[in-house]
Amino acid sequence: MANAAAMHHRPSTFLQWIVATADRIASGFERRAFDDYNQSEDHNHYSARLRVPFESVRLDEASRTWTQAYPLDALSAGALFPRAIKDVEARSNEAAQGEYLRLWEALVDGLRKIPALHRSSLSLWIDHFESLWLSVAQAIPSATAFGTLPDVSLYDHSRTAACLATALWRYHADQGHEETECVKGLSRREGAHGWQESKFLLIQGDFFGIQDFVFAEGAQTQRHGAKILRGRSFSVSLLCELACLRLLEALELPGSSQILNAAGKFLVVAPNTQEVREALDVVRREIEEWFLAKTYGKAGIGLAWCEASPEDFVPSRFRSLLQSLFASLEESKLQRFALTVTSHGAVFEAYLDAFVHDRPCAYTGLLPGEATNREGLSVSRLALDQVRMGEQLVKSERILVTQGIRLPGSLELDYFGYSVGFAPSEEASGKYGPWASEGVLRRCWDVSLPKSVQDPLWNGYARRWVAGHVPRWEGAIPEEWEQGKYKGCEEKGEFGEIKTFEHLACESRTLPAEGGSWRGQRALGILKGDVDNLGTIFQKGMQNPTFARWAGLSRQLHFFFAVHLPALCREDARFHDIYTVFAGGDDFFLVGPWKAILELAGKLRQDFAKFIVHPGISFSCGIAMGKPGMPLRQLAGLAEDALEQAKAFPGKNAVTAFGRTVPWADYLALLHEAEEMKERFAGFSTGFVYDLLQISDMADRHSKDGQPEDGLWASRLAYRAQRALPKREQTDQLQELLEHLIHSPDTGIRRFKGDYRIALSTHLYQQRDA
Repeated sequence: MANAAAMHHRPSTFLQWIVATADRIASGFERRAFDDYNQSEDHNHYSARLRVPFESVRLDEASRTWTQAYPLDALSAGALFPRAIKDVEARSNEAAQGEYLRLWEALVDGLRKIPALHRSSLSLWIDHFESLWLSVAQAIPSATAFGTLPDVSLYDHSRTAACLATALWRYHADQGHEETECVKGLSRREGAHGWQESKFLLIQGDFFGIQDFVFAEGAQTQRHGAKILRGRSFSVSLLCELACLRLLEALELPGSSQILNAAGKFLVVAPNTQEVREALDVVRREIEEWFLAKTYGKAGIGLAWCEASPEDFVPSRFRSLLQSLFASLEESKLQRFALTVTSHGAVFEAYLDAFVHDRPCAYTGLLPGEATNREGLSVSRLALDQVRMGEQLVKSERILVTQGIRLPGSLELDYFGYSVGFAPSEEASGKYGPWASEGVLRRCWDVSLPKSVQDPLWNGYARRWVAGHVPRWEGAIPEEWEQGKYKGCEEKGEFGEIKTFEHLACESRTLPAEGGSWRGQRALGILKGDVDNLGTIFQKGMQNPTFARWAGLSRQLHFFFAVHLPALCREDARFHDIYTVFAGGDDFFLVGPWKAILELAGKLRQDFAKFIVHPGISFSCGIAMGKPGMPLRQLAGLAEDALEQAKAFPGKNAVTAFGRTVPWADYLALLHEAEEMKERFAGFSTGFVYDLLQISDMADRHSKDGQPEDGLWASRLAYRAQRALPKREQTDQLQELLEHLIHSPDTGIRRFKGDYRIALSTHLYQQRDA
């Protein structure tokens, strides 16, 4: 294997040509580049640093220069952000080699951290090694020679090349192709076994029905809302991971054949053989039958696949391959569970029969209650597992996936033939070695969160980005409780425990410096957002699109939400009380104190701009507010409606809050306006602020050719301000206020019109006695 990899520039044997061809396919070599590369010598440019791949995206005709690159560091939440090229490129070969040496030492040290007994299982070891390799190679350029743009990491290139090499070898070996004939076809790119044969199957998995699955409502859902929501969100990721694992094992492929698994979607590269297609049909039926039996069709994971030849990966054809890939997935969504097949009819008869004996599940209201929980409620076994997930996720560092054995405390259900357990630490279970050596431990995943953004994300085990930030009690709880901050909450928090939604609704309340009682609206904020025009970015925006470049873009976008966002909530005290319900892929859903949600939306947008380094790539958000007792499904629906309004804004790149949709620059300015209102409105009554809401609406209508009386908004504002602040000694304050609200074109109602409602509503929420 070492020989095959080392000879990828000068291949001669069959195995060497397998690796070399996979390397060239991942890079998307056209014919001329292919021939040049075959004749090249290896070049090392120590000082070159990985460029930001998003800077190569072209959504318009504007030309752009490369300005940013990544530091040559191991993976951490902080290392995700690029810096100016001049600040990260080493000034000498010696300094650059020193940076590479530190990564090499991290790799060697990381290998020692993989538990020795886990090496007895190759599939388990490969899963661990993949996370270690990601940690040390994510910022290394994969190529710098011959003027190659270094915008693909060594990790992304080697990962895609590995999966292609596996599929390519299996394609030829399983069909007994003569090796010498294969070498001729691979080297010449034509004829028998050349680049025109459809040698690959690109297999996609897609979790459908996520909204209904996560936000299902039953009689008891609100009482344990945070725990249930956390468990359901996690179970989406867990089910996708286990479905993909089942697929890989059925196809006899290693974990490295899985390219992506994020936000309810995964992609596997397999050989295009009859045996693989038959195994695919079996796995698809297994997954469908599991979801039909456990959710009765409310959710599922659809599998779709399309053929691809090596030639389909060259840049001139790769966009068409992506379109075929997406089209096959869309087609599968219209054929869920193959419901035209009559054999599934018995499932729905069983669903009706179940309610003859069982009451509806207290947590979903739709599934039959098959078991009784600790409170004596009738619940489905799936819901019971989800509650356990919500409890264990915040206590555990590792997730154990076993086959043929159930560990103590495992989840009740069987998931596609696997059992799932949780372990608080590796010491608690002896590094899980005996189970690994016996072959029953199929996966061991590290889901712990780093203590800071600079902490490395490698702890000796394969990592999965599934455990979001969870708010806990950290401060002087009894004192604040007695002061009345959490007035209206039934449960009193204890240090280290998880905060309930009722507690979070109180966290935006403040105690005035001059004394008195706690102020502020008791309310939750819901933040939902996703990246704008993602399909256009991936299908049309990439210049010189290749498989490795596409995989790298997808991974890095996923990491912003799955790695940076939870780390931000953990690191920044302003956001400690925000739940990352789900965050990954290209979207996110957050719950927290209303004020913190407003501030986090702005902070995320600013961080995203630094992360992407592309003015044309953006995301939009919808923000909804509600009392903690409001059904979460209803709150989620309000946030979804707000997001749709933001997406309908011209050019998108917007946020909707308090019923108004504004571009991000205006949103940040309005939050700043709200912060200044406490001093600006000192001495004015709350009634005057409510008047401003109506006056801002008048100004808005006037700007859109409203009724003639709407043109009097400025004079009405001046009149109301004069009446609200009649004292002569405050004339200067009055004039400053009128200048700010009416006369300045850059501030107040003159600038923002009806959108000023965002600032006014934020101020009013902060001043309310609740």
